[in-house]
Amino acid sequence: MFNNIDLYIGYLAAILTTFSFLPQAIKTIKTKCTKGISIVMYSMFTIGVFFWLVYGILIKDYVIIFAESITFLFAFIILFITFIEFYKENRK
Repeated sequence: MFNNIDLYIGYLAAILTTFSFLPQAIKTIKTKCTKGISIVMYSMFTIGVFFWLVYGILIKDYVIIFAESITFLFAFIILFITFIEFYKENRK
């Protein structure tokens, strides 16, 4: 009955934490508003997610690969828009 409970918990955690970024990514894409986002923190976070993805690939853990691929995509989009908006603001 509980043979694969760890796998189910891993997928549930991956789905919840990964897709928690979706509302922020949609909001950021629509509004281009990134005033409350720290570039340093979000850069560190995005790089960290990238290394988790690499780690998942190296150990062939499909839960990590799945979660970090999607999280990296969302985080990168938000970070990219943050950099663009920061550049626009400081160019004035």
